Amino acid sequence: MKTTITTEDLTDEELVRNIVKDNNTSLFGVLYDRYATRIYNKCYGFSKSQKEAEDLTQDVFLQLFIKLASFNGKSKFSSWVYSFTYNFCVNYVNRNRERKIRDASDTINDNDAGVDISVSDNSLYEMKAEKLKRALEIIDPEDKKLLLLKYQDDIPIKELTQLLQIGESAVKMRLKRAKARIVEIYKTLD
Repeated sequence: MKTTITTEDLTDEELVRNIVKDNNTSLFGVLYDRYATRIYNKCYGFSKSQKEAEDLTQDVFLQLFIKLASFNGKSKFSSWVYSFTYNFCVNYVNRNRERKIRDASDTINDNDAGVDISVSDNSLYEMKAEKLKRALEIIDPEDKKLLLLKYQDDIPIKELTQLLQIGESAVKMRLKRAKARIVEIYKTLD
């Protein structure tokens, strides 16, 4: 008796191989269905507008389809797609200079030398959610991307080194600095 394999049975990585091999848009639709909500939520976290988040989500998927062949399987597909999404959103924020995010974070980034970078992970977990969301709106988009990849998406340091193409010590130092900056911003908020 022959069993039929459905698209739901395929892993993300198997779907990607099949999509790339045949340029199969209907299989890409399966990936879209699997990730659309999560990508939209990540885009919304950067844009704070439903319309902009919807547009960003569509743009992410369009670029994702174009760049899908560059997925090399060194990390999980979900890690790669989240990193791809964050990079896209960071670029979006950086292109829109009128946003307060850039202005507010520039002042804080100028004071790196005075920032205590020995912040524990527990101090991030103890922050009040609403106040933390406001702090994430202010922090530099690169720092936000790194913090969200590590603490929201639970991407291990080893995978972050591959996604960011930097060494483990560089990832750890960037995380320390990003945590210190978010704590500093958090403390200034009411």
